[in-house]
Amino acid sequence: MFDSALQQNMQQWFETALGQYVLEQEQRYFDRVVADVFGYNATQIGFAGFDFMRNNRMPFKFVLGMGENVSASAYPGFLPIRSGSLDLVLLPHTLEFNSYPLQILHEVHRVLIDEGRVIISGFNPFSLWGMHQRMARSETDFPWCGRFIALPRIRDWLDLLDFETIGGQFGCYVPPCTREKWLSRLYFMEAAGDRWWPVAGGVYFLQAVKRGCGMRIIKPRWEHSSARKGRAAAVPQIELGRD
Repeated sequence: MFDSALQQNMQQWFETALGQYVLEQEQRYFDRVVADVFGYNATQIGFAGFDFMRNNRMPFKFVLGMGENVSASAYPGFLPIRSGSLDLVLLPHTLEFNSYPLQILHEVHRVLIDEGRVIISGFNPFSLWGMHQRMARSETDFPWCGRFIALPRIRDWLDLLDFETIGGQFGCYVPPCTREKWLSRLYFMEAAGDRWWPVAGGVYFLQAVKRGCGMRIIKPRWEHSSARKGRAAAVPQIELGRD
């Protein structure tokens, strides 16, 4: 969970050239995908200093988390929200900077309506960014102090909770250089990486939809005299919900 020191560290990092590079990539992705999500209620959990919901047109939007600039203070693993009341939840790097990421996804599943959507971003451990994190071994410097979670594990968790993955993308193929001139010189890797090594981006995005209980159609066999005589008989279709 974010503490005040980490919050300040995060804000400072996003003001650097490398942080601005990541923020630009993430803001562009969220702006594009949230515009097509409709409903009434949406929330962003964490990263309150950045409005990733700005391009969404839902009438009621708010930010939850710990620290400043939040609409309400709340631990992401225990959301003070009624079950089945949200249409959209954004998790920008929320899972990797909290101690219990699976619990957060459980809560997101609880508060979303059926067909509600969750959009996740995270740092990719199988990338140059993940390699730098393992070498840095920092407990305080953002973002290297986070617990980067592999995308296959996130997808396994979502499958476990009956989410259906409907989209995703990788980004930030440029190595985590601290100097702006090197970021500019290596920016060609953004287009090359998306074409040649698409799963090696420093950041991944994932969209998933909460599916409700499915329905199946059972057609019973009717032993009716009219059927035995070959006459056409109406056969009703019974819809039963699966557990």
